[in-house]
Formats: sequence, C-alpha cells, structure tokens
Amino acid sequence: MKTIASALLAGAALFSAQAAQAQQACVAPEDLQDGLTYAMPMIYEAAMSTCGGQYSATGFMKTEGAAFAEGFRALQDDSWPGALRLIKAFAAKDSDDGEADPIAAIIDSVPADALRPFVDAMVLQMVAGEIKPDSCDKIERGVELIAPLPPENVTGLLTFIAEQTKIDNPPLCGVEVAAE
Repeated sequence: MKTIASALLAGAALFSAQAAQAQQACVAPEDLQDGLTYAMPMIYEAAMSTCGGQYSATGFMKTEGAAFAEGFRALQDDSWPGALRLIKAFAAKDSDDGEADPIAAIIDSVPADALRPFVDAMVLQMVAGEIKPDSCDKIERGVELIAPLPPENVTGLLTFIAEQTKIDNPPLCGVEVAAE
C-alpha cells in the first residue's frame, strides 16, 4: 500500500523535487483531493507505461484499468481549479536570493487552461519515473482493491490517509505535522 500511496501522492505533487522541498503554505485537503482526482488518469497511464509488459492480459489493469481511469477523467474539468491551487502552493515560494520563484511567475502568467497539457505531461513523466518495476504487482492489486469505490471516495480515502499520516509535503491545512 505504501508503494501505491507513494505513486498516487507523487502524482499530486505535480512539480520538481526543488519545489517540493521548499517551505510552503498549507494546502487545503480539498485541493489535494482535486489534485489526485485530476492526476489519476495520468497515474494510470504511467503505471501502464512502466508496468504494461508485466501485467497479465487477463489481469485487472489490462481488463478494467482503463474504465477505472475514465471515471476520474470525467471529473478532471471540475477538479482542475483545486489541482491548480495545489500546483501554485508548490510554486509559491521565494528563491534563495529573495526574488520571486520563476516557476510561480510562469504559472501566474499562463492562462489556466493553457497549463493543463503541460501539467498532464509533467505528471505522467514524474509518476512514471517513480514507479519501480518490482512494484507493478502491488500497484495492480491496490488499484483493483479501490476500484469498486466511486472516484470521489478513492481520492477522499487517499486524502484522509495523507491527513492521518500527517504528511508535510505538501502540509495540509488543519493537520498538525508530527515533530521528528
């Protein structure tokens, strides 16, 4: 489950490691959920790209995975504003020299709908890079277990898990992060 959650949350990150390591203002759990909803079709594509050769022709990912992803694809337009706020939370930081972060400036200067193809490609590439071939069977098993849930419940459950594990990257509003 940790591998699956990591792959799914990597999709929510939507940005470079540099942006992810920066201190950010908190992110509303609803925006994380929207980011996961928006990213799920790309997460599925990334899993198929990395693991497609390992999945059985009669296994879940090849027989029902596309339908699973389509349930999220139908919600992408509605989840885009929250996903964009999630992206902006990662980009809203000052660079080391105190100047505004150039990524944030670009995001703010490009119309939201024009960013979508870029975000889609970035998510697909990032998630595919995070999936290790030895985790493919775990991903398939995990997706098959959550697939009966409506898409809103899948991303709601993942957001709930993020809240309970007190992730700090992105820090979620209203969730106290445990001190290390």
